[in-house]
Amino acid sequence: MTATAHRDAGRPDPAARPVGAGRVDAMPGGGLAALLLEGLPPGTVDLAVGTPAYPDTPPGLVEAAVAALRRGVHQYQDPAGLLALRERIAAALPGAPDPVGEITVTVGGSEGLAVALLSLVDPGDEVVVFEPFYENFLSAVALTGARPRPVRLRESDWGVDPEELAAAFGPRTRAVIVNSPANPTGAVLDRATLDLLAELCGRWNATVVSDEVYAGYVYESAGYRSVAEVEGLADRSVVVGSLSKSHSVSGWRLGFLRAAPALTALLRKVHVATTGGAAAALQHAAADADLLLPDRWDHAAGMRERRDRTVALLRDAGFALTRPAGGCYVLARIDGLTDEPSPRFVRTLLAETGVLVAPGTSFFLDPADGERYVRVAFNRPLHTLDTAAERLRARSPQKGVTQ
Repeated sequence: MTATAHRDAGRPDPAARPVGAGRVDAMPGGGLAALLLEGLPPGTVDLAVGTPAYPDTPPGLVEAAVAALRRGVHQYQDPAGLLALRERIAAALPGAPDPVGEITVTVGGSEGLAVALLSLVDPGDEVVVFEPFYENFLSAVALTGARPRPVRLRESDWGVDPEELAAAFGPRTRAVIVNSPANPTGAVLDRATLDLLAELCGRWNATVVSDEVYAGYVYESAGYRSVAEVEGLADRSVVVGSLSKSHSVSGWRLGFLRAAPALTALLRKVHVATTGGAAAALQHAAADADLLLPDRWDHAAGMRERRDRTVALLRDAGFALTRPAGGCYVLARIDGLTDEPSPRFVRTLLAETGVLVAPGTSFFLDPADGERYVRVAFNRPLHTLDTAAERLRARSPQKGVTQ
């Protein structure tokens, strides 16, 4: 036997190895995306996807983008982001972060989330995630090779059980992902939970990654706080933000990360390696339009009205739910409407009423845990919600339920 043959003896045949990386298999399958790819019938009232149909994209923002393109803003910018935009972002955030050393512009919140975890977590580490959760949280964890540690929220108020949260931490815990206001529940983290997170992260040397994309839409919590404002978390947290929902520019992919300077230095290394920077002209537009301050662009009152209408129409149609304290989603139970699991019920409801909602299976580690839930997006024009109410009202609340 030759030396090469002896070295290779007993090793797997390279030709038999999977083509893709194992981390890809660990990523969620994207149940909602699969449903939408099937094509929707004409006239469908889409309350499934979070792509904003309210508020309208600011005309001044669009004109600023056109102007930037016409004046020749086509090349690379500072990878950390246009300083003028970082200054606008910092001015709109609580606590006066330093735009030079604490704000990084990203290609949407999704890149920001991935960059944060890739900067903080190694393969084999554990990441605590509140469940139900935004599906991309699992995808970002899978990309790092880490393992998610879900903490199930109480359905009565979508709050956190302190003992269960403490039990989820251990020697392998490196990060915690939180989302406040949350997708899909609309829950807002209370002060007690934030203080407990600070204590646990300090004890186990973990970092909080806080998705605060919906921070401008808080309805029922006067004490809402960013993790960056919490003692014990300011230096061990990364805030993920985005203009996608607040300014209805989800296709522009403009997000940002806020972190203390030491963490920001790590984030920027990974950010350069992943994207090199967000679109230059769109950054100039967001800075020039100067619409990030609440006194210049604030649609929380309009979104609250849509929240209230959506809660009413769903309850009238037989769904059971907890009123969301923020954000633009409702997670509702379907027990009183059908015995079908939510992926099948979503198709039944679409066929019978022309109203599309999202199956709840995408928001749980075990999809079976989401089979009695659907998610409804209410960042829609009022007439769209009125049409949905009329169509759902015409459907018998008990249709499809085994008696």
